[in-house]
Amino acid sequence: MRQELQSLPKTLAEDVARNLVMVARLLDEDPEAAYGYSRVALRLASRVAAVREAAGFAAYANQKYSEALAEFRAARRMTGSVELWPVMADCERGLGRPEKALDMAGAPEVHKLDKASQVEMRLVAAGARRDMGQLDAAIVTLQSPELASNSVQPWTARLRYAYADALLAAGREQEAREWFAKAVESDRDGSTDASDRLAELDGVEFVDALDEHEHEHEHEHEEDGGSASPTAEAGHEDETQDGKED
Repeated sequence: MRQELQSLPKTLAEDVARNLVMVARLLDEDPEAAYGYSRVALRLASRVAAVREAAGFAAYANQKYSEALAEFRAARRMTGSVELWPVMADCERGLGRPEKALDMAGAPEVHKLDKASQVEMRLVAAGARRDMGQLDAAIVTLQSPELASNSVQPWTARLRYAYADALLAAGREQEAREWFAKAVESDRDGSTDASDRLAELDGVEFVDALDEHEHEHEHEHEEDGGSASPTAEAGHEDETQDGKED
């Protein structure tokens, strides 16, 4: 990205870089703010592929799929790279065109992707099948050497999670539980809520300890007739007396 920005005047390149840094920092925690910074960068340097890509991801994070797709296409035209192919296909899903996403999943570009991107493309294709109500086909789409492998890769947890979720949607609860458990084992950075889904299937209910404490306090207050405690009343009287003396 820094190399691409070298085509700009130094001061302009620095301004664009600052905005791109903010996009990266805020994309997960505050996508709306990230989108704002991406628009500034886009206004400053729309002919830089990295800027168009960043703007695409910011739009994608805000579910502005048409805008995201346009930016990804522009970045691809500039670079000739196919690495954005899976996210472009997912934009088609977001626009209500799962058939188009499936067409992209079968395109020659997929064979040029690295392993991680190919797995991502498989996830998108399975999602498109589910969009079309083809649950069994979605399950089959996710069945792959990567899913069967015991080695844990960056994509393993998400792939196992998607497979478990598809099984559950198809009513295969016991199998879904097994794969949610496998997703938990491989989810080292907490990228999914597989542990919560597993607990839900096991009938475990989580209660917020703070809310529970407040509920007990309210219950005790009702049993006391709603009156304040003697200590609180005494403290109030002391404060009043102190105020009079002052």
